[in-house]
Amino acid sequence: MKPDVADLKFGHIFTDHMLKIFYHKALGGWQKPEIIPFENISLHPAAKVLHYAIELFEGMKAYRGVDGRIRVFRPDLNMQRMNLSAKGSGLPTFDGMELIKTINKLLTIDQEWVPHSEASSLYIRPTLIGIDGTLGVSQSESALLYTILCPVGAYFSGGNESVSLLADPSYTRAWPGGCGDRKMGSNYGPTIRVQKQATSQGKQQVLWLYGDDHQLTEVGTMNIFAFYVAENGKKVLATPPLNGLILPGVTRHSILQLAQEWNEFEVVERILTMQDVIKMQKENRLLELFGSGTACIVSPIHSVDYMGTEIPIPTMEHAKPVFRRILDRLTAIQYGHVEHPWAHIIDQE
Repeated sequence: MKPDVADLKFGHIFTDHMLKIFYHKALGGWQKPEIIPFENISLHPAAKVLHYAIELFEGMKAYRGVDGRIRVFRPDLNMQRMNLSAKGSGLPTFDGMELIKTINKLLTIDQEWVPHSEASSLYIRPTLIGIDGTLGVSQSESALLYTILCPVGAYFSGGNESVSLLADPSYTRAWPGGCGDRKMGSNYGPTIRVQKQATSQGKQQVLWLYGDDHQLTEVGTMNIFAFYVAENGKKVLATPPLNGLILPGVTRHSILQLAQEWNEFEVVERILTMQDVIKMQKENRLLELFGSGTACIVSPIHSVDYMGTEIPIPTMEHAKPVFRRILDRLTAIQYGHVEHPWAHIIDQE
């Protein structure tokens, strides 16, 4: 009996099976993949993942299309990013296409867990952890790559489509020369206390700032976009550049590609500061702010609390907002309303 789509909470329910692949340098590297019933993981008390956060993960989704076929959205990009994270974590790299094949096999086995609804999907969480049973900060010679699946509905609860943000420059998520552009758990755990601060003030997410000029970097766990009218009167879609402070999001990359294909407004990667946001908002040139990510796809923003001032953002006030057009196009690809090379179809037999 599968859960009702309306009852799905992100990351609370898991499918019947999981994928496990061990790596042992002493045994020649990667071992044979296993798809087994979902189970707890047994670790040595000195495992590096427990002491030094030697781990990383990815987030992908499988969608049941209108034709009943299951599609995974751009998994090749997730594999590229996962290998980059592995290189930066002292963990072994792997053949991304081979991992995609094994994940597809897992999806085929648990295919009935892919919801029969366009309001939900099956979240895919590949994870790579250092499991050496030795203390000491050093490269892992034993690792476990595993993948679990969970059916998910909307990422944000509460019924509101748009979100409010707390932008507090006293908190920093990432810095130059760090690992803020990699999908490692150590980038996320320290943000929980700031998220609690935002929630206590009635905000849903944190707008992470960096530097003396308060540069916009990410929104919670999402990339951020601004759609505005430049001083020359032209419309612009902008997002911060990949300068080491932000995650190279798959959805971010897809949005940039879509907007460039449309060729209806300027598309740029540029540093955006809070003073830019304030100035454009006061001059009625700021049209939309929205976040993007695998979990939420696109999340419109309606306000930013910055230095004690609430800044209203008119994202939801347009008849045909750009964020909605982007969301509609991406979901049309993901659910098979249109055939597109970004949607990898799974062999379900």
